[in-house]
Amino acid sequence: MEELGRADSSVRGIVSVNVGLVGKTILKWGTDEQQQAWLPRLASGETLGCYALTEPGAGSDPGSIATRAERDGDGWTISGSKIFITLGTWAGLALVFARTGDSITCFLVPTGSPGFKAHPIKGKLGLRAQDTGELTLDGVRVPAENVLGEVGGGLRVALSALDNGRISLAAGCVGIGQGCLEACIAYAKDRQQFGRPIASFQLVQELLAEIAVETEAARLLTWRAAVAADAGARHTLESSIAKYYASEAAVRAANAAVQIHGGYGYIDEYPVGKYLRDARVTTLYEGTSQIQKLIIGRQLTGENAFV
Repeated sequence: MEELGRADSSVRGIVSVNVGLVGKTILKWGTDEQQQAWLPRLASGETLGCYALTEPGAGSDPGSIATRAERDGDGWTISGSKIFITLGTWAGLALVFARTGDSITCFLVPTGSPGFKAHPIKGKLGLRAQDTGELTLDGVRVPAENVLGEVGGGLRVALSALDNGRISLAAGCVGIGQGCLEACIAYAKDRQQFGRPIASFQLVQELLAEIAVETEAARLLTWRAAVAADAGARHTLESSIAKYYASEAAVRAANAAVQIHGGYGYIDEYPVGKYLRDARVTTLYEGTSQIQKLIIGRQLTGENAFV
């Protein structure tokens, strides 16, 4: 994920959502039949998966989603809408979170189902090579065996998926920082002003040092969260710390990189402008920086600031 983030965050997002938010969630919560039906196809790229949680009226508060699923004989009928869904119009499978009574349930929904429509969202600041869609479900019917996890257990499924997804996102942010650092070192050593390379100027070196230190700190925080995940330990705190710090550090790194490049940083001849556009959204999705702070505070104190 770090290397993909360094190369192109749009590609990183495709892999992260398909493998992390969707594939690993089915691996954790799915039945043997669900895993056999979908995991080989997701892993091979035969199909892609999307994670359909966010709605027009429910972003940071997933408990307020309005999409509903009603019992329909031996299955369920789902109606509602989702927005800002990565891979929304490319996916063959959607993990759809819907209200079932007073609780939330996760459903495996093939995107070719009657009543399922997806529309691309255009005009994004960054991640321009990555699909982002708006989904509409109008009486989409799925069989009972398409429930992922337990009926009413959807919020647990959603939050566990985000714990994993935030590690991938943090790693991608480390890649952005590393890419910024490498681009800036090369440019600063080549660019001449006042008869010498700008790499020899103290204030340029200060910017380079800040990018290097923050990127390395973000990398180690991300690895710590990944080690906890690999060990099977609960890693909500570690994932939120890594996501919060790495995303904010990536924005700072990209902003400093544009500054080092001067006017050339503002045009497409160099990669740092793209790094800045792509970094900016990382402080928003999979939980804003403000939400991460509240998660961290809750984990540290046991007190919930969300209610």
